[in-house]
Amino acid sequence: MDMRAALLLLAGAGATYVAFLHPAFGTALLVGIAVVTVLHLLLRDR
Repeated sequence: MDMRAALLLLAGAGATYVAFLHPAFGTALLVGIAVVTVLHLLLRDR
């Protein structure tokens, strides 16, 4: 597993965990997918 994949998984898991603890921030699945997608788009061009 390369470093980018590990970072994407860790960020997605962290965002999902926070969303589960505080449901007012949105559904956990949506938050996790959004974080992973944004980081993937930012890291893809480098």
